[in-house]
Amino acid sequence: MITQVVRWFLLFVLIFTANSAYTAPIRIKDLVEFDGVRGNDLIGYGLVVGLNGTGDGLRNAPFTEEILTSMLERLGVNVTGEQFRPKNVAAVFVTASLPPFARAGGQIDVTVSAIGDAKSLLGGTLVMTPLAAADGDIYAVAQGTIIAGGVSAEGEAGRVVQGVPTAGVIPAGARVEREVEFNFGSMTEIRLALRSPDFTTARRIEEVINAGLGRGAARMLDAGTVEISVASSGRVASPAHLISRIENLTVAPEARARVVIDQASGTIVLGDDVRISRVAVSQGNLTLRIDETPVVVQPNPFAPGQSVTVPRTDARIEDEPGVGLAEIPAGTSLSEVVSGLNALGVAPRDMIDILKTIKAAGALHAEFIVQ
Repeated sequence: MITQVVRWFLLFVLIFTANSAYTAPIRIKDLVEFDGVRGNDLIGYGLVVGLNGTGDGLRNAPFTEEILTSMLERLGVNVTGEQFRPKNVAAVFVTASLPPFARAGGQIDVTVSAIGDAKSLLGGTLVMTPLAAADGDIYAVAQGTIIAGGVSAEGEAGRVVQGVPTAGVIPAGARVEREVEFNFGSMTEIRLALRSPDFTTARRIEEVINAGLGRGAARMLDAGTVEISVASSGRVASPAHLISRIENLTVAPEARARVVIDQASGTIVLGDDVRISRVAVSQGNLTLRIDETPVVVQPNPFAPGQSVTVPRTDARIEDEPGVGLAEIPAGTSLSEVVSGLNALGVAPRDMIDILKTIKAAGALHAEFIVQ
């Protein structure tokens, strides 16, 4: 009896878990961006040294020689008029993202990319590089050993490359030297910007926040914006405390029905709300074959003449039987669409053509996105 009860209990847990996973709401922090909580892009121009002969060719990249000369002169080394052609240096762009509320002394990751004809940055070291924002001010300084994203090897008669050895990262490779001036604590209103604007989702976020903070605390402005009044949100110490109270509230988001197709890889993604009206689908192929089998005709022995090539062409069109007509009923759900298309036995490339044709016939009720 106990065993039977345990089985029923486990079955109930499995069903409840499956249903919860299927209809599980999403946290507000995963659906929106908070006004004022954003990063800033940084960029710098620097020099990588210590490469094993895989750096820039200075004849093809004169800017590398210029930055190297300038750097050596700042260090007290006079190279004016000298002819030097090192192969172990490369000019690079250094990019990073300064996270919100970054403080002086913090460290951030940087990405290093070659801009000359360097073959690889593997094993190189980035020399101190200032990183500036769009306003021209320097907010961080990068330096460190590069972890390249690929590898290359070459011999006397061949070369093999795997990945991208001319780009890499330096984890925690930049130190923040300047903070972004922004007084977040003085904000009187906070706006939530939905990553995927939708009127229903915005209304649900408004209702959930008002239920947690009090009626009138949140107000939906449009499909992509919900505004929260700090003064109307009860007893909160600051806007930061307000965000900490609402960011973990959960909402069941809504989204438009979409069919996304990546033609390069043949990937097809269908949303759960995709519906198809009643339609019949058939898929078949025509194959054109042309075979050239020329024949060489030679003259008889000891007879005057010369060899002649006689062309022979065999051209034919083959009509493969296909799969006939398959009917898809009206109001078909996503699982039924997938099952029906798989029943046709077509390849992903052919399935893309079928979906395009169904959309052209007006039977596919979803936003159709082709990448």
